[in-house]
Amino acid sequence: MFVVFNELHVPKEGRANVASRFSESAAKMREVPGCLDFMFLNPEDENEYQIVFTKWESKEAYEAWVNSDAFKAAHRERRANLDKSPTSGNKIYTYVAEHHI
Repeated sequence: MFVVFNELHVPKEGRANVASRFSESAAKMREVPGCLDFMFLNPEDENEYQIVFTKWESKEAYEAWVNSDAFKAAHRERRANLDKSPTSGNKIYTYVAEHHI
């Protein structure tokens, strides 16, 4: 299993918009081949980051999604929406799950 954390660097005033956009993504991710789980995490502490957490059957399944037309289209929409939810960036963390129950 391959796990990805996307740490979103979004100012407090843009977080509601980002959360709303990701609510639309959740349903779409059910259709992505190899995606086992999708979570959008809002921090309890406002000084922490929002996180997108995904689990994949394999690294290859994740890479296929990142290189897909659907992924590119979703991120074009994000760029068009930057005035409502400006981001100062993000950081991706990837892991191989060695143990899982």
